Amino acid sequence: MYLKKYNLKNKVALVTGAGKGLGRACAIALAEAGANLLIVSRTKKDLDQVSKIIKKSKVKCKSYVCDITNYNEIKDVINKQQRIDILINNAGTNIPEHFTKVKRRNLEFLVKVNTIAAFNIAQLCTLKMLKTKNRKKVGGSIVNMSSQMGHVGGPIRSVYNMNKHGLEGLTKGMALDLAKHNIRVNTVCPTFVVTPMTKKFLKNKKFRRDMLNNIPLGRFAEMSEISSAVVFLASDAASMITGTSLLVDGGWTAK
Repeated sequence: MYLKKYNLKNKVALVTGAGKGLGRACAIALAEAGANLLIVSRTKKDLDQVSKIIKKSKVKCKSYVCDITNYNEIKDVINKQQRIDILINNAGTNIPEHFTKVKRRNLEFLVKVNTIAAFNIAQLCTLKMLKTKNRKKVGGSIVNMSSQMGHVGGPIRSVYNMNKHGLEGLTKGMALDLAKHNIRVNTVCPTFVVTPMTKKFLKNKKFRRDMLNNIPLGRFAEMSEISSAVVFLASDAASMITGTSLLVDGGWTAK
C-alpha cells in the first residue's frame, strides 16, 4: 500500500546534466520508478547512451543537447514540452581554488552555472508546471542538487560554498512561494561521490584520506544512494516534505 507512492508512472521528469555522473544516475532511477524523461546535457553521445538505458524501463525519453547557461536555449527546450511534473536541477560543477587565488573568470563561470542557470531553469520549469490546470491536485516536485558544502565550509571551495549555500536559500524561498500550488521544492546534499567530476580530486591520496576522515561512516557515497534520495523527494512518498534538505553525507554535517 505505502510503496505505491514511490511510483512515478505518467509523471514527466526533466533532468539537467543527465549525460554523466549523478544526473545520469538520477535519470535512470526515475525511469525505473516509471517516469517519462526529458534529459539535458551538452554532449549528444552521452545523451544517446543514457537514453538507450532509460528506454529499457519501457518509458518515454526525449533528449536535448543544450548549454544550460544559454537562457534562450534552455527556455526553448522547456517551453516546447506539453508538461513537466518533476525537475531535477542537477547540472553544476566546481573549480577548487584557495580563496586568495580565485580567478575572476572561474568565479564568474561557477556563478553562471551553479547559481544563475539553476535559478533560470527552476523558474522556467515552474512556469511550465503552473500551466497544468490541475497542478494543485497532482502536485509537482523540484529537487535542486546541492551539497554538504551548502551546510558547512570547505577548504579551497569558497566559491562552491557560496553557490551551494545560495541554492539552499533559493530552495527555501521557492518552497514558500510555490506551496499554494502544491509544488514542493527540496535539495539533496551529497557528500563526496565518485563521479567524473570528483574522480580527479580524489586521485590525490592526502585529499582522499582527509575527506574520508570527515565521514563517520568511513566511505564515499554511491551514486545509487543519491539517486534513491532524489526519487523519494520526487515521489508522493515525500508529499509533506518541502523547503528542506536531504543530507546524504555519511554523517559529515552531524559533527
